[in-house]
Amino acid sequence: MLPVAIVGGGPVGLSLALMLQHAGIDCAVLDARAEGALREDRRVLALSHGTRQILERLGAWSAIGATPISTIHVSQQGHLGRTLIEAREAGVPALGYVAEAGKVGDALAQACAAVGVTIRHETGVSATESGAAQARLHCITPLGHDDVAAQLIAWAEGAVSAERDVVRRDYGQQAVVASVQVRQSPAGLAYERFTPAGPVALLPLADRHALVWTVPEEEAAALLALDEPAFLSRLHDIFSGRLDFIAADRRAAFPLGLRYRQTPVGNRAVWLGNAAQTLHPVAGQGFNLALRDGMQLARLLQAHSGDCGDAALLARHTAARQLDRRSAISFTDGLVRIFGLRDDFSAHARGAGLLALDLLPAVRRFLARRMIFGARGW
Repeated sequence: MLPVAIVGGGPVGLSLALMLQHAGIDCAVLDARAEGALREDRRVLALSHGTRQILERLGAWSAIGATPISTIHVSQQGHLGRTLIEAREAGVPALGYVAEAGKVGDALAQACAAVGVTIRHETGVSATESGAAQARLHCITPLGHDDVAAQLIAWAEGAVSAERDVVRRDYGQQAVVASVQVRQSPAGLAYERFTPAGPVALLPLADRHALVWTVPEEEAAALLALDEPAFLSRLHDIFSGRLDFIAADRRAAFPLGLRYRQTPVGNRAVWLGNAAQTLHPVAGQGFNLALRDGMQLARLLQAHSGDCGDAALLARHTAARQLDRRSAISFTDGLVRIFGLRDDFSAHARGAGLLALDLLPAVRRFLARRMIFGARGW
């Protein structure tokens, strides 16, 4: 019987497998995809400096080739007030990094292979049973059906799906994502631009930028249907002509909402990443929070040296992660709500807040370290 069976061979699941392996805890990853399929994932991940430190310890960082963010320019369209959050003020070499999910996953897969982590590809979980002594996963493989017994199931992929104990909030928005080219943009500079329709993030990624453009859900299809010159013109207007956009490709859209399990553990089960909480991308907290959750779980299991699915142990994990997890959820949701208010008074108040932030370096440092390290950054 395995101590831990990890369902999901994406970046979260592979990271957890490495953490457990380094902690001396045997595990196996059950991944429904074929070997190598993860490399094709073109989604973009925002990686905090704290996440870099974790990935360095896991032996996966150098193969990722992430682009560093040295400065974040925060502003709102049509109103005064802006601030710059800089790495030097936070005392770190970079506020964060940007990388394609496929490259992160491939680097983690290489690190898993180097230390002997078992990854069972093309293995889908069709059902589970959890009892007093063990959990059993019923799997479908290319050779037929197979059962896997484990002390603990770690669900590390998929969306929040439970009907009970789940908080849901629909923002009525979609994120239009694209890869764009900007003429003469300073290296390492990222933009967070708040508009009446929603936030627009522009993140440096190698020689291009990753765009995450939030719009009301009824406008997403029309934005995707624009030809390239019209799309770039709209983007030029969003940034009030500060940037010269010259190309855009790989456009897609997906709905935005908040979903999270109030308790991320169950009977011989723990949920991590999007399986535990799905956040708005405005602050780039999702993957970083998942890695901090995984590190805490691995530490507890290493110190426990007993049944990995022990209910008391899982309760301790929940308690240990509650502050960081709830504050990340509240911080992200609060940004969406505050900057989603469209009346003039709220717009002026936000402008005053950004101006105050620009004049108070200690507050900027606090905010930066909170985003980099989570609750321990306080």
